[in-house]
Amino acid sequence: MKKILLLLAVAVVLFSCKNLAEGEYEITGTVKGMKTGLVFLEKQSPMGMGPQAIDTVKIVDGKFEIKGKTTEPEISFIQIDKVNGKVPFILEGGEIEITVDKDSVFKSKLGGTYSNEEFSKFNDESNKIQKKLQKTVMDFQMKNMAVMNDAQKNNDTVVMNRLRKEYETIQKPITDYTFGYPKTHPKSFISVLIIQMMANNSKYAKDIEGLYKSLDPSLQKTKPGKSIKENIAASKKKPAAPIAPAPSVNK
Repeated sequence: MKKILLLLAVAVVLFSCKNLAEGEYEITGTVKGMKTGLVFLEKQSPMGMGPQAIDTVKIVDGKFEIKGKTTEPEISFIQIDKVNGKVPFILEGGEIEITVDKDSVFKSKLGGTYSNEEFSKFNDESNKIQKKLQKTVMDFQMKNMAVMNDAQKNNDTVVMNRLRKEYETIQKPITDYTFGYPKTHPKSFISVLIIQMMANNSKYAKDIEGLYKSLDPSLQKTKPGKSIKENIAASKKKPAAPIAPAPSVNK
């Protein structure tokens, strides 16, 4: 009897796993509170002109499905026609699940693939931290708004630097969580994006190479991964020492 149950369990697993080729994706989505409509799959424009639609499908009975192929993971977006806001997700090979909340797009949920599940968890934790900080941030802004305006008007860098440091202290919990994420999630695509962002800040220069090397090799080969590698290589190139002028000889 136990053998029969085991065989049935294996059969269910095999049946539920679709045979997708490498790089193929299948997005299955649900739109809460919407029976029909259009869904646009958008990618970031190579020229930096904002997201552009690369596929359009219909919503049928509140559900939609998008199939395609991608060469590597990248941040993409789901846009529901006549709904404000976009749902960012990671377009990668595999079965991706997206539940869209049309009334509160930021509450939409991602799943299916590892990186999308991690992206959803990352967003949830970030939102929790930001919510805890919200009152403190608002109090700080209200208290110092006039002071900051005067400092900017008078180009008072001493005051502006002081306020910036105070604000950074308030934001420390979310900063620590965000920049600490790659250390514990070397296989998440979110990690390579965070390290790329860190690489553009001299404050984290000494940490970049170690974080990059800790990434899963597949992430190192992505566009952001290659960008980080180039940044590391550039930082190691020291300018050649200037040639000292020949000493003058007084006759």
